[in-house]
Amino acid sequence: MLYKEGGMNGGAYEKKNRRLDPHKAEDPRGVCIGESGIETARILYLSEACVVINKIPGEAVQGAAKGMRDLPRLLREQLQGTPKSRKFLPQAVNRLDVPVSGCCLFARTAQALTFLNAHFAQGTCEKQYWGILEKPSPNLVVPETGEIVHWIKTDGKRNKSIAYDEPGPERKQGILRYRIIGYGDHYLFMEINLITGRHHQIRAQLARLGLHIKGDLKYGARRSEKPGGIRLHAYSLGFPNPSEKGALLRLTAPPPFQDRLWNFFSVLR
Repeated sequence: MLYKEGGMNGGAYEKKNRRLDPHKAEDPRGVCIGESGIETARILYLSEACVVINKIPGEAVQGAAKGMRDLPRLLREQLQGTPKSRKFLPQAVNRLDVPVSGCCLFARTAQALTFLNAHFAQGTCEKQYWGILEKPSPNLVVPETGEIVHWIKTDGKRNKSIAYDEPGPERKQGILRYRIIGYGDHYLFMEINLITGRHHQIRAQLARLGLHIKGDLKYGARRSEKPGGIRLHAYSLGFPNPSEKGALLRLTAPPPFQDRLWNFFSVLR
């Protein structure tokens, strides 16, 4: 399908952009959470062992800088549970980058953290992302589907990763699979299944191919996003339930704000 920048006729596509405000949002019952909490609508799953939230761009899942919303601290303060779980600072299992949105899993106990980290390391979890990319030049031919393998090295000082075509010192293998599901006048729409989980992996691997996520200045995008963040969204997450042996949880999250681009992505699927 082809997306036209002029948009589509019809109600859903003609709405003004609506973005979740992490400070003033309300839950589905109309109850205001306040400046310090996380809206009820963004809590996708909750148990004594773990919690999954729909992360908003700009929130930090670990090591929050000054003035940044610190999700582990907010979750510990907000969630009710056993005294033991309240003392444990929730730990992010799939560590989404600050400008990325979507399904983010936090362990609420040390036992759950060990269990979930082991399964993510073994590659038994499902991680699907939606990406809106700047349309490349006609000279760059991108297959409709594919598997991308690189070796990724992280520069801690710059908080940036570089993808290489061959192994080397301090490089870790990164693998993802993708499918282009639509094109626009200025963008292409991509589903990404993350096989490994390296620092800035999707952003670095796509940049290596000459592809740039909309708004991602750090990895070569032409301009930033007005509402902040980048157009990379962790749409779904599947993982073994630490509270129920043999059970698999699979959660999905809508994009954090509605506009023509994200709405069109939903139609393509």
